[in-house]
Amino acid sequence: MVTVVTKLVHYLHLSRRSGQYTMNHEHSKKIPDGASFDRSGSQDSLDELSLDDYWKELENIHETRGNNHEERVALVVKEPDEGELEEEWLKEAGLSNLFGESSGDSMESMVLLSTLTRTQKAAVEKRIETVTQTMRKKNKQHQIPDVRDIFRLQNDSKGKVCEGSEPSTVRTSENKNETHDGTKGPKFSLGTDEQKNLLEDMPPSDTDINLEISFAEQAANLKDSSVGKMYRGGGGDTLLPNFRLPKDKTGTTKIGDLAPQDMKKVYSLALIELTALYDILGTEFKQQKAVKIKTKDSGLFGVPLSLLLEQDQKKVPGTKIPLIFQKLIAQIEETTLETEGLLRIPGVATRVKGLCQELEAKFYEGTFNWENVKQHDAASLLKLFIRELPQPLLTVEYLKAFQDVQNLPTRKQQLQALNLLVILLPEANRDTLKVLLEFLQRVIDHRDKNKMTLKNVAMVMAPNLFTFHGFGSKTIEQSEFVMAAGTANVMRFMIQYQKLLWTIPKFIVNQVRKQNTENQKKEKKDKAMKKLLKKMAYDREKHEKQEKTPNDTDVPQGVIRVQAPHLSKVSMAIQLTEELKASDVVARFLSQKSGNVQTLKKEEVFLYEIGGNIGERCLDDDTYMKDLYQLNPNAEWVIKPKQS
Repeated sequence: MVTVVTKLVHYLHLSRRSGQYTMNHEHSKKIPDGASFDRSGSQDSLDELSLDDYWKELENIHETRGNNHEERVALVVKEPDEGELEEEWLKEAGLSNLFGESSGDSMESMVLLSTLTRTQKAAVEKRIETVTQTMRKKNKQHQIPDVRDIFRLQNDSKGKVCEGSEPSTVRTSENKNETHDGTKGPKFSLGTDEQKNLLEDMPPSDTDINLEISFAEQAANLKDSSVGKMYRGGGGDTLLPNFRLPKDKTGTTKIGDLAPQDMKKVYSLALIELTALYDILGTEFKQQKAVKIKTKDSGLFGVPLSLLLEQDQKKVPGTKIPLIFQKLIAQIEETTLETEGLLRIPGVATRVKGLCQELEAKFYEGTFNWENVKQHDAASLLKLFIRELPQPLLTVEYLKAFQDVQNLPTRKQQLQALNLLVILLPEANRDTLKVLLEFLQRVIDHRDKNKMTLKNVAMVMAPNLFTFHGFGSKTIEQSEFVMAAGTANVMRFMIQYQKLLWTIPKFIVNQVRKQNTENQKKEKKDKAMKKLLKKMAYDREKHEKQEKTPNDTDVPQGVIRVQAPHLSKVSMAIQLTEELKASDVVARFLSQKSGNVQTLKKEEVFLYEIGGNIGERCLDDDTYMKDLYQLNPNAEWVIKPKQS
C-alpha cells in the first residue's frame, strides 16, 4: 500500500510539472461565474508550484509509516442513523431537554432560546424538526413536541424580553437609562429592524471583523445585499487581508477570560452560531463521531491527549500542554530558528524511529540525552507526535468542519468559521494548538534566514494536521490530494490570524449576559414566592439588604469599589471617568505601598468583572471602565492573579 501511495505521489508531482495535474483546477471551474458570492478560491491563492512542499511532506509521512512495521488500528467513524446526528447536536447545544423523557424541565432551554438570533433560531428549528419526525417514525412513547409549539412557548414566556419581535441579534444599548422595567441595568436590544439599521450605519470594510453582530446574520444580510462582493486575493504572504478587530470599549474577551459556567454557555452558542453560518452559506455541517478503540494507556506517542496530560500533571501539577510537546519545541528553538529548511527538511527516518523508541523508555525517567537530537530530527518528532495522536488534534468531531472552511465564499467568513471552531475544541486540544501556532509564527519570523515563509510552513504542516491516519487510506489518499491547496490555505489562515481566533465574539458574550440576567430574574421570583409563603417579611428585608452590592450602598454614583485581596492596598474607591481604563485601575493599586513588600508585578495581576450579568471575566488592559460599568452596573471589581 505504501509503495502504491508513494508512486501516486510521484505521479502527481511529475504530472503537475508537465501540466497534466488538473484535479484542483477542474474542481474550481465547476463554480459558476454568476454565483452570488465571489469565492475566495483557495486553489487560486496558491499556485501549483507552491504545492511542492505539500507533496514532499506527504511523501515523507508515508515513508515514515512504511518504516513503522506496527500496524495502526484505523479509527472507525460511526455513520449515524436518521435523526441521530441532529439529536446529538441538540444535546451538544444544551437543548436536549426540549425532547425525550426530560422534555418537561425545559426552562433553561427556554432562556437560551430567548437569546438566539433569527438565523440561530432557524438552525435550531431545522434540527428539532428532523428529530421530531424521526421520533414519530420510530413511534417513541415519550413526549414529542412540535417545533412550532416549542418556539411559541418560548415567545410567550419571554414576550417581555423580545417585545413582540422576532429576535435577530443581541447587542447592548449605549444609553444606560434604557431599561425594560425601570430597574438598574443595561438594555439588551433584540430586533430585526435594529439589526439591519446597525449594519447599514456601519461603513463597509473588507478587513474589519465585526464581533458585535452574529456572523450568520452578517452572512444573511450580505447574501441579500447588492454591496456584498468580497475581493479575491492572491497567494503571497503579503497578500492576505490585514484583518483587524475594531476596538471595543467594554473590552475584548479572550478564551480563558471567562469562568467555566459561562464558557459552557459560550460553547453551546458557538455551536448553534457555526451551524447557522454553515446553513446560510449552503455548506453541510456534520459532526463526526468516533467509535471507541483500544489505545495506549501510557507512553508519549500514540497516547490520547487527555491521558497524556493526566500523567504529565503528576510530574508538573497544573500543566496544560504535554511535556514532550513543550520539550520538542524547546529543543528546536535551542539551536536557532534561522536554520534553512526548518520543518521542511526531514530528519533521517531510521534515526527518528530510534529516538522515538528511546524517548518512550527514558523521557519520564529523565535519562534521555537530548544532545543526541539534531534539530531536523526534533522537528520530525514534533510532527510525528501530532500525527500519532489516536484522535486528530482538531478532533474527530470537527476535523471535517475545519477542512470545509475552504469552501466558504469569502475570506472573512472563513475566518469567522475558524474562530467558532477554535472555541468548540476541547481545552487540551485548543491549548496545544495555540502553542503549536505560536511556535510556527516564530519560525516564520526568521523567514529571511530559514527561507520558511508563511506559505511554506502552511504547506509543510497541513498534511500533519489534516491527513489523519486513523480514518484509513480511502479518506486520506483520495480526498486529501484534491483538497491539498485548500487545507494548506486553512492552515495558513490559522497561523496568520491566530490572535483573532482566540477571541470570543462580543455578540456571544452579550448572549451569555442575557441568559444570566434571565436566570437571575427567575431565581429572584422563586425566592420571593418562598418568602411570601413563609410570611417572613422581616427576614426578607434583611436578606435583601445583604444581597445589595457595595455599588448600591457604600459607593456614590459614578464610583466603583475595587477589591485587591492579594495586594497591600486591599480596597479602593475609584471615580469613573470617560478615559479610565482597567490598566489605570491596576496601576493605581500597584503604586500604593503601605509597609508590605510588593510581591506581584503588573503583568501578574488583572482586574476582574465578577457577578451581575457575568460569572467572572478577566478584563483586558484597554477596557474603558465607565462603558463596562454601564453594561454591568451590578458587578463587583476584583484585582487578582490569573489562574494558569
